[in-house]
Amino acid sequence: MEPPARPQSADGTRRRARDLGIVIGRGAPGPFNAITDVPGVRVGHTTVRRPPGVHSGVTAVVPDAVGPRTPLPAGVFTGNGYGKLIGTTQLTELGTLETPVLLTSTLSAFRVADALVGWMLERPGCDEVQSLNPVVGECNDGFLSDIRARPVHEEHVRAALDGASGGPVAEGCVGAGTGTVALGFKAGIGTASRTLDLAGRRFTAGVLVQANFGGTLRVLGRTVTPRSAGRDTDGGAPVAETGSCMIVVATDAPLDARQLTRVARRAVFALARTGAAYSHGSGDYAVAFGTRPGGDAPVADADLGPLFEAVLDGVEEAVLNSLLAATTVTGPGGRTVPVLPADALLAALTAPPPPLSPPAPPTV
Repeated sequence: MEPPARPQSADGTRRRARDLGIVIGRGAPGPFNAITDVPGVRVGHTTVRRPPGVHSGVTAVVPDAVGPRTPLPAGVFTGNGYGKLIGTTQLTELGTLETPVLLTSTLSAFRVADALVGWMLERPGCDEVQSLNPVVGECNDGFLSDIRARPVHEEHVRAALDGASGGPVAEGCVGAGTGTVALGFKAGIGTASRTLDLAGRRFTAGVLVQANFGGTLRVLGRTVTPRSAGRDTDGGAPVAETGSCMIVVATDAPLDARQLTRVARRAVFALARTGAAYSHGSGDYAVAFGTRPGGDAPVADADLGPLFEAVLDGVEEAVLNSLLAATTVTGPGGRTVPVLPADALLAALTAPPPPLSPPAPPTV
């Protein structure tokens, strides 16, 4: 178990998209450009790494005071349901979130859910609780980690929950992103936020992604592959038809569960901007929650456009941050996944566009 820290590469600290001058969309980020810019939201990671066999962990998104007695409005959307999102049926039925949202490795999800229940039952006000709906998402990190070992245990879950904090969020190869791969490159955890006006009031939307999906990376309309980036791919790559992405969206805007489901839908749509393949074996999910427990009148549906745009832009930037923050990892059997090199990305974005193909001659 390692303490969370800003991941670094051999040539120095890895940079985020905005550090490189890559700006997604028109909206302004919050102070940390992270899901923790939403008031009352904290994030904790526990990284479980025993090279070369284990590269895994757990990430906790913790809204303040959430619990079965103080649920928060929430929605969920499934883009492709090849996954093990625990707690989704009650979340869909009631539109409420009763626990933090935890992310981990596929075969560790069930241990994580059990540990989350135990942690919640010890919280103040839960002495008489007899029913609880834990929400745990997962991605398959089996290409770079011994997934069958189920290395994430109760102590790792509790450390992530108890260590959750506001402020900057560690990204890349930390927590649930330690062993994940996306778009041909080493990926991991990424986050971003946007501030926005809804009906004359100022709010924040924040996103966090656990990126582990297939496809071809697209950034500002340009495609980047490991080959075009000059990265050795002899170590192989996960099967193209497998992979997943878990997205968590938080906002302090007053929304009801139906509206938050609409927000979650846009979060999954945003993966298409990054080049996601949405393949048969991909589990693509978003959970969106509001930090206001109720009482305020929801924003009118007709006014939600800026929030939808903020979430689309935030998810796109968070995926890119997950790639740029990651470091090269070698797993069992020498399987190695390279990082997305910042210089190659910038070169691709500044290169002249490829010439247009001449039109096909008319048929007669």
